[in-house]
Amino acid sequence: MKKGFIFDLDGVITDTARYHYLAWKELARGLEIEIDETFNETLKGIDRMSSLERILTFGGKETAFTEAQKEALAVKKNKQYVELLTDLSPADLLPGIADFLAEAKKQDVPCAIASASKNAPMILEKLGVADYFKAIVDPATLRMGKPDPEIFLKAAAAIGIKPSEAIGFEDAQAGVEALNLAGIMAVGIVSDSDLTETTLNVNDLRETSVAALLAY
Repeated sequence: MKKGFIFDLDGVITDTARYHYLAWKELARGLEIEIDETFNETLKGIDRMSSLERILTFGGKETAFTEAQKEALAVKKNKQYVELLTDLSPADLLPGIADFLAEAKKQDVPCAIASASKNAPMILEKLGVADYFKAIVDPATLRMGKPDPEIFLKAAAAIGIKPSEAIGFEDAQAGVEALNLAGIMAVGIVSDSDLTETTLNVNDLRETSVAALLAY
């Protein structure tokens, strides 16, 4: 029997990928680097500084900035991203999420957020679902990003369950790989194409239930 749920944020709880893309695109353009939505797919599930490094490498500018300058660029991108999130509301929850979280709470199933986003607490508040989560892993405490399993292992520990007792929800292959390395059952939230190496793939959480997943 499974005992708890661990959720990625972007693409699982809500879709802020578009806002990330617009903010990165504006920053990159200011650096005379042009990125498109295809390139943006390579940034899914990747933390802010790693995303910046990928963009700089893509534009041939990987050695053009000091570490302090890179930090300033990352802060600039995040400021633009947060401004774009101003109008985020419960209406922006992905299909099935609200009912699934409500049912998990009703059954006293602990839930955690394991996201590379440093804005997760603010986003969850705007979405009206912050109270459903017992823990949110702080990305600043991590030594490694996904596909390293560290974030998921911390999430499981934070809600008091073993990795083998957890189910993780991901929309990115790097996240699925991290779940598998952590020994956590992976459920893929898919859009354009299926994720590989998952136990189950669904288009959204209306296609499964708390009871069905806990029975795995």
